[in-house]
Order: sequence, then C-alpha cells, then structure tokens
Amino acid sequence: MRFLLSVIFTSLLTTAQAQLLQPKAAYSRADSLRGYQSALRTCYDLNYYHLDVQVDPARKALRGSNEFRFTATQDFSRLQFDLFANLKVEKVEYQNKPLPFTREANAVFVTFPAVIQKGSQSAFTVFYSGQPTEAKQAPWDGGLVYAQDVKGKPWVASACQGVGASIWWPCKDQQVDEVDSMLISVTVPKGLKDISNGRLRRTTALKGGATRFDWFVGNPINNYDVALNVGDFVHFGDEYQGEQGRLTLDYWVLPENLAKAKTQFAANVKPMLKSLESWFGPYPFYKDGYKLIDAPHLGMEHQSAVAYGNKYQNGYLGRDRSGTGWGDKWDFIIIHESGHEWFGNSLTSQDIADMWIHESFTTYSEALFVESQFGKEAAQQYIHGQRRNIQNDAPIIGTYGVNREGSSDMYDKGSNLLNMIRTAYVPDDAKWRELLRGLNKQFFHQTITTEQVIGYFNQQIGQDLTPVFNQYLRYPGLPVLEVRWAATGLAQARWIASEAGFSLPVRLRAKGGNYQLVPVSTKFQPLPIPNLTRENMEVDTQNYYIGVLAE
Repeated sequence: MRFLLSVIFTSLLTTAQAQLLQPKAAYSRADSLRGYQSALRTCYDLNYYHLDVQVDPARKALRGSNEFRFTATQDFSRLQFDLFANLKVEKVEYQNKPLPFTREANAVFVTFPAVIQKGSQSAFTVFYSGQPTEAKQAPWDGGLVYAQDVKGKPWVASACQGVGASIWWPCKDQQVDEVDSMLISVTVPKGLKDISNGRLRRTTALKGGATRFDWFVGNPINNYDVALNVGDFVHFGDEYQGEQGRLTLDYWVLPENLAKAKTQFAANVKPMLKSLESWFGPYPFYKDGYKLIDAPHLGMEHQSAVAYGNKYQNGYLGRDRSGTGWGDKWDFIIIHESGHEWFGNSLTSQDIADMWIHESFTTYSEALFVESQFGKEAAQQYIHGQRRNIQNDAPIIGTYGVNREGSSDMYDKGSNLLNMIRTAYVPDDAKWRELLRGLNKQFFHQTITTEQVIGYFNQQIGQDLTPVFNQYLRYPGLPVLEVRWAATGLAQARWIASEAGFSLPVRLRAKGGNYQLVPVSTKFQPLPIPNLTRENMEVDTQNYYIGVLAE
C-alpha cells in the first residue's frame, strides 16, 4: 500500500512539474480584442437590446438588426461592439443617420459625430446579414445548429458559450456587462415557431406566411444565454409553487417527442426545483419563467429557456458519469443545465477565465440533488465517482483578457473541492446550506470574480481559505499529505503543495476508530491520534481529493 501511494505521489508531482514547464500559450491581437476590457468597451454600460432577426433555414442565413441602448460611463466618441467577420455589417445608425465604422478581426469600431457625455443615455442600431458559422459539435463548439424533425421540417438552434454570441448576432460580446433587459424578435418561415428567452409578448402573422415572435427578457442576461430555437414545436405547461410563489413551467417539444417529454419532465423538473431552491435559494428568474426546449444538440443553460437534447433518458446520454449508479436515477441535462440558472445565469463570471464559478458549483449541484433525493452518503459516493473524469492537466482558471477558459477539470475537480471545503470547514449541514443560499443572495444577478467568491467563503467561514482555493484552481497538481513516523513511533504530517502557505485540516483515524479533524500545514507537525500506526492509518480520501505519501 505504501508503495502504491508513493507511485501516486510521484505521478502527481511529475504531472504538476510538466505543466509548470510548458510554455505559455501565445495569444493574438484578435484574442485581446475579444477578451480585453478596453476603454472602448468600458465607456458604455448596456441598458437594453432589441435583437430583431429573420431566420432563413433553407439558406442557413440570418438578416436583421440589434439596437443598443446604453449609458455613457465616461466621455467618449468611439466604441467597440462585436460581430464575427464572416457576417456583414450593412450599416450602423445613430439618430437616424449612418455612422462610420471600421472592422478588425471580429471587432467593429464606431465613431460618433460628437462626444457622448458621461452619464447620458443614447442608442445606436446595427444592421447585419450573412450565414453564421454552423456548429458541428454543439454545444462544445459554437454557432447555429441545423437539423430536421421526422417530417423533414427545419429544426434550428443557437449554441455559443465560449466562442461568443457575436458568432451570430452583433453585441458587446463579454460577460462583465449584462444588458438589463431585452426584446428578442425572431421571424421564421410558415409552419415554424421560435422559442427564445423570457416571455412571449406577441405573435404576428406577416405577409407571405412568415411569423414573428417577440420575446421579452425582464432580467439581466448574458450574451451567450440569448437563444433562438426554431422548429415545429408543440407546447404543454405546468406550474410550480416555489419559494417566491407561482413559477410557470413551459415545455416546447417536437410533436414526435410529446409523450416522452411529458413523462420525463414530470419526473425531473419539480424535484430539481425543490432541491435547488432548498440549497441555493429561490429560482432566480420567476419574472421570466422556466422553459425546457427540444434541441438538436445535447443541451445548454440558456437563461429561462434551457435547451434539452438528452433523448428523454436518465443519466448523461444513458450513462452515469460518476460510475456509481446514482447518476442513472435522474436526467443529467435537466438537473445540470437548470443548475446553471443559479451559477452561470444569475451569478456570472466577469471573465470566462473564471468559468469555474459556473461549472464547479453546477456540477456540485448534481450531488446536492442526489443528497436531497437519496441521502448524504449517496451524494458523497457520487462526488467521489466524479473523479474518474478529472485529468489534472492544467489550471482550472484560464487566462484573463483573451477569452480563454481553463481546464475542463473545472467541472468535477471543482465539485470535489467544494465537497472537501464542506467536509473540512462546514460539517454542519444547515450552516452549509445557509452559506450557499447566502452566496446566491449576496451576488444575485451580478457578474463576479474568483476573488469575490473566495472572499465570501473567507468571511462566512471566518478563516482564510485563499491558499486552498488557489491550490485547486491555479495549479494542475494535487496537494499531497506526507506522513512519516519518528523512531519513537510518533506520526508527523505535512502538506506538499504548489501554493505557498497551503494548509488544510484533514480527517484521519486509526482503523476502526472515529475520524478526527487534524490541522496540517506545509511544516511537519505531530498527529495527535491515539494508537495510530503505519498499518492502521486511514485518511478520508472519500471526501478529500488529495495524494497521500506514507513513509
């Protein structure tokens, strides 16, 4: 056993050293234009969008406009918005007159005829057209997805997290400045519907048989959540009596999926809402409702309009990602993507480099759902099973200012980090629930940073957990608990970690005894556990995602 632990330890160190020795990725001017918060972006604060677009499925083309209403945060005469270079900017209008503009990569720069004064409110409208990038493996890549239903009718959806919403519509394509409200108008050919975010305000029949659907979003929304879903959908609905009263549940599915949808959604949605409201606080978008929409891809957390493509089966496309059996008992896409309504949609990272805020908490929400349905032991088994997906290949936090997310370990490693913090620092379940609900309350409908999240935990727990978060978020390797015995038989332990000043209390016991929470730092210190020997020492590696080296 000691040999095996030593091999694990050596492997972890080798991985960490290899990652630290790798050269930093080179970033281009286009990356900076996409990800950096320059003065040409921060000079205006978004208030309202009106996206008005016509969808031509046969040509895989769009034509339309987006109105930007904003408040000036400083005096300026030039600003940046974003639209992929393969789409044509037809014109930009300001006060009914065209504005001059230039393009560089996927950025567009507009010059106003006079200085826009700080504090003033103004607007401009971008008219555009073209064939947006077609997503090949959505939701992992970005663009529009084109498919057909069983009758051969068009079935079109957007999916653009990561690559950016400007892949299909003009916007200020970053996360730090969410628009306060939005009208989404989508015109589709005869016989089709569009389902977008928020609530349907009106449906208008147009000449030639086309139909325009106007959806209004009354809450702040990030760009990548804005969605179009075009198809021959049928509707059924329900409602949920939640913490803030009546929440409407609207389901839009293809006719051939109606029976399956009624069964699958009934089995998963209300239990999910009850569980996640209990853990995280009220569903964040009562004003806009909750929708599930049939999608020609696996799924995406589009705010108040969750895209669903899990083929009406439990698990993740029919399998349990944790390998424990607990993930086979519920629909992964409904639970996970809905969990993003709290983390990702209500609480949004300002830079995609901090996307762990979205994915770590949402992946952990799966375990909290398991706990609410099957008990805490089942949840701990589920979290432990998530480790099979961890690579320890790169830091979870990405590179700031260039629109680069970190390692995919932000999902499962991040979930294990949160469970470990609960185990080590907040073993009282009621207090843990209060902490998670408080996090959502304090940062409700805000864009936030890693530092704010860590600061909240430090304040609530009353200890500095910054080194713990840094070790798991900023380095690929795991901390290793090194235990050694003196000639007297006394055990000592320390942490070997990449983060300076790392410390973490760990649960240890002599086999057959009760676990004790023992403070451990990067300096050797005695382990005050009676009768502890090399042979009977047990570390709680069920709940601690660490390496162990026992000499």
